[in-house]
Amino acid sequence: MSTPTRESAGDPIRLQFEDNRLLARLYGEHDQHLARIEQQLGVELAQRGNQLAISGPAEEAATARDALTALYRRLKKGKDVDMQEVDAAVRLAARGSAGQSELEVVTRRRVITPRSPTQADYIKALEEFELVFGLGPAGTGKTYLAVAIAVALLTSGRVDRIILSRPAVEAGERLGFLPGDVREKVDPYLRPLYDMLPADQVVKRLGNGEIEVAPLAFMRGRTLSNAFIILDEAQNTTPVQMKMFLTRLGENSRMAITGDLTQIDLPLGARSGLDDAIDTLQGVPGITFIRFTDQDVVRHPLVTRVVRAYDAKDRRLLETARAKAQRATDG
Repeated sequence: MSTPTRESAGDPIRLQFEDNRLLARLYGEHDQHLARIEQQLGVELAQRGNQLAISGPAEEAATARDALTALYRRLKKGKDVDMQEVDAAVRLAARGSAGQSELEVVTRRRVITPRSPTQADYIKALEEFELVFGLGPAGTGKTYLAVAIAVALLTSGRVDRIILSRPAVEAGERLGFLPGDVREKVDPYLRPLYDMLPADQVVKRLGNGEIEVAPLAFMRGRTLSNAFIILDEAQNTTPVQMKMFLTRLGENSRMAITGDLTQIDLPLGARSGLDDAIDTLQGVPGITFIRFTDQDVVRHPLVTRVVRAYDAKDRRLLETARAKAQRATDG
């Protein structure tokens, strides 16, 4: 691929691709990938042979250039490009992080790359720190990426087992009220594993204990060594439960704690153990906090808009409550 050129501020940025065979996959069926970039960035992409001209505001045109360059490099490495990868490339390029798309988590079934700068930071943190808190809204990949790192460490022999746990509170109901045994109750939370391991391997490893799924209460009294331990939906723990869980960490183990403090299902007035841990553990060596926002949502674009709408509603309700409390104090 040649160096992009732009003769002056008003001229298009021009890209030239060396391998014409990759262009159909880069542009997408009926040029849908190019159309997506145009829609997201407000630029115009004009192709002629193996050349592509990018017209539009300077910053957005540069973002399109960086995104397309990253996608082309991905294709040259023999990887696929789909609409989600296009969205990820634009998201990374828009925040000056196009190079972070080179990060990879290799599992048996797929190679996972970050789809936002915060995801890249999260992957690095999970590889570097023994205890990582992934905080933020649904759809940002907090649990999925933690499972990916866990699987990569398990299959490479760096840990002996994966332990996935959740508090027994779900959207106002308790797992105890759901039909079936513990495995049947918690199995839906294992679905990311089937993206990363062959199904027979998942079943085998569940059977021999290399992968364990257990409610939080089952962690009491244990020391978890040589393991990657994930506590999901941690906003629904109490401070006592959170302290108990964190102190299970044993030799050669890592923990990932994921949660969204806007989705607490505890009884009204009860403090979340996740919120308490954030306050208590700031600055403790070996622990890091990665905070996702609605900009990191990697599901359907509508999900991002839904998250933002609910966040705006929550802010309005909080402001109303504060104003009401202030009036009561002044009165």
